[in-house]
Amino acid sequence: MAKTSLFGRDILSFGDLSPDEVAYLLESARTLKKQRNMGTPLAGKSLALVFEKPSMRTKSSFTIGMHQLGGHVLYLGPDEVGLGKREPVYDVGKVLATYVDVIACRTFAQQTLIELARAADVPVINALSDEEHPCQALADILTILEVNGSLRGIEVAFIGDGNNVAASLALAVASTGGVFRLAAPQGYDLPKDMLEKTHVVAKKTGAKIATMRDPREAVRGADVVYTDVWTSMGQETASAIRRKAFAGYQVNEALMALAKPSAIFLHDMPAHYGEEVPTGFLDHPQSRAYQQAENRLHAQKALVLALLAQ
Repeated sequence: MAKTSLFGRDILSFGDLSPDEVAYLLESARTLKKQRNMGTPLAGKSLALVFEKPSMRTKSSFTIGMHQLGGHVLYLGPDEVGLGKREPVYDVGKVLATYVDVIACRTFAQQTLIELARAADVPVINALSDEEHPCQALADILTILEVNGSLRGIEVAFIGDGNNVAASLALAVASTGGVFRLAAPQGYDLPKDMLEKTHVVAKKTGAKIATMRDPREAVRGADVVYTDVWTSMGQETASAIRRKAFAGYQVNEALMALAKPSAIFLHDMPAHYGEEVPTGFLDHPQSRAYQQAENRLHAQKALVLALLAQ
């Protein structure tokens, strides 16, 4: 597949990637996974990880991936930057762009990413915000592709909160011509503007997007069953309310039995055992959660390489 025009771009939403660009990144990620020693194409390049929220998988995968490509990583935690508090977001972006070649930001607010990208004249990657998690979605569909051999027509059932992970996954499935069904309690659907965004993409690719209340309806006949925590970081004060709202939305043996016999289970981790899944469910025979976690490394290597290598 011919190289795409991703060089120098900001990736703040999964929707910033066209279907052809998604296909290119998946092919690149699969190649990088098979050929671990591909030289040092990013020698002399630096990536800044600007984190308002901690994350084991995001920090580890970006750091190791950049190292494997020959580059360097600078980690800046919340106490070192204080985005919008200790220093204006715009100033952080302007200064960091003079030091590094790409910025991956994990933040509480999508608006912070937008301001950072506006200031920085280097690529800015959304490493998680309140609205989306595009790097996770890229790893998700890479895993589905590895297991199924194709993405077109694949039926994905997402059970639980229509959160940032669900939003990016919906866009990813829409861009690859699949079927995405979200089962969520009343008041926890995808935001209206995000749902409209997925439908626009789906019209171009032939994908189907649906929302419903009954998790059993969503899972019946699915190729992929996906869930996430009921209470995300920053929502801890609402945990009791959310546990009550999501009672009956646990992905367990009984629910998985309604999917195709060949269906796989995915979870972006960390899991809150006893809530969205039973204890130990990530080790279920149908689970590919650890393969999915590994694929963060390969998907992000492909993305950073496409943004930096001409």
